[in-house]
Amino acid sequence: MTGPEATPSFRLAYVPGVTPAKWVRIWNERLPDIPLTLVQVPAHGAQELLRAGEADAAFLRLPVAGTDLSAIPLYTETTVVVVPKDHLIAAVDELSVAELADETVLHPMDDALPWERLPGRPALERPATTGDAIELVAAGIGVLVVPQSLARLHHRKDLTYRTLTDAPESRVALSWPQEKTTDQVEDFIGIVRGRTVNSSRGRAGAAPAAQPKAKTKDRAKDGAKGRRASGTGSGKGSRGGAGGSGGSRTAKGARGAAAKRGKPRRRP
Repeated sequence: MTGPEATPSFRLAYVPGVTPAKWVRIWNERLPDIPLTLVQVPAHGAQELLRAGEADAAFLRLPVAGTDLSAIPLYTETTVVVVPKDHLIAAVDELSVAELADETVLHPMDDALPWERLPGRPALERPATTGDAIELVAAGIGVLVVPQSLARLHHRKDLTYRTLTDAPESRVALSWPQEKTTDQVEDFIGIVRGRTVNSSRGRAGAAPAAQPKAKTKDRAKDGAKGRRASGTGSGKGSRGGAGGSGGSRTAKGARGAAAKRGKPRRRP
């Protein structure tokens, strides 16, 4: 719904690993009179925040439970395994999940990956958060499989990560309550999808700027017509003038030849 129910500000939630800076910058440029507030939420807290009405939209990881929330998938992240820099895995560029069979793989409570079957050997306890699991990796307790953005978010000098070629992947989406698709939500959807200010689906799109070009084109056509008309007349005159001059010279030549033929010869 739109109109009166639209809020005068826009609250955007996002889960760890998502960087909304570029979209926020575009919002501030296009809609400077509507302040945008960022709300950082835990990995599994975005959907509850939207349902509670504490955010207008959110960047979260799929899947979305239920049918009351709309979602637009944006991109899929690469999955990596985080290990100490002196670990054997650090010597390769990428590996498969099967190659983690002998590793203790940490499985935090806020895991962002949709596992059907966990790889490796389970740890004795599950860390509460991904941040806690990173600390355990640094302590040599095990390894951790996460989306690449989370590996970058929790970067440490003593850790590195390598790509897992066949692991589940995390998909990031923009989500909002279906019954609260306000004008501000529509504006933000347009920004995320890359629509321009003059897009036909924009609420405040400016009129197309093609009319001045059309007028210029018409003036050019009129000028071309005038030049063609002038050029045609001049061409005929030039050809006629040249023909007249040539005809005069031909006539003079003919009279001269006739005069020579008519002059009597002297007898010897």
